[in-house]
Amino acid sequence: MKLADVLFNKACRIMEIFLISIFGLLVIDVLGQVFSRYILNTSFAFTEELARFSLIWLSILGAAYLSAKRQHLSMDFLFQKFSRKNQKKALIFIELCIFLFALVVMVIGGFNLVYTTLHLGQLSGTLRIPLGCIYAIMPLSGLLMMCFSIYHLSKINANKITD
Repeated sequence: MKLADVLFNKACRIMEIFLISIFGLLVIDVLGQVFSRYILNTSFAFTEELARFSLIWLSILGAAYLSAKRQHLSMDFLFQKFSRKNQKKALIFIELCIFLFALVVMVIGGFNLVYTTLHLGQLSGTLRIPLGCIYAIMPLSGLLMMCFSIYHLSKINANKITD
């Protein structure tokens, strides 16, 4: 197995563990919020904000994970009608679009957002976490998506990927 395959599989496994942990934290947080609200007749102030931040991280990092596994929603009816040669061209075009989106929107835009919020010293309302730390998942996921696109492009060019 090549080094790229080993790194890809390790990165996917680490992301799986991290995503499961975030989801577990989100479930515990929401259950705690429901318990405190309906059983204790009080509400903890931090639970709503923690749930929001957990959901942000889960969604954006989950998008990068789905990009790695090539399991984003797609309508492949037209793709299946293409010849093998045109399917390969379409896959290359799709991976290039994903790469460019990740670069421009997620990495460049994300770094700009992180820099701006850290520079301005913005803190979350209840937890008092710098918002730049929360938004840091955007450029991180973008970098991961770019790496995964390069990996998939290498597989397409080696004729080892067909979907």
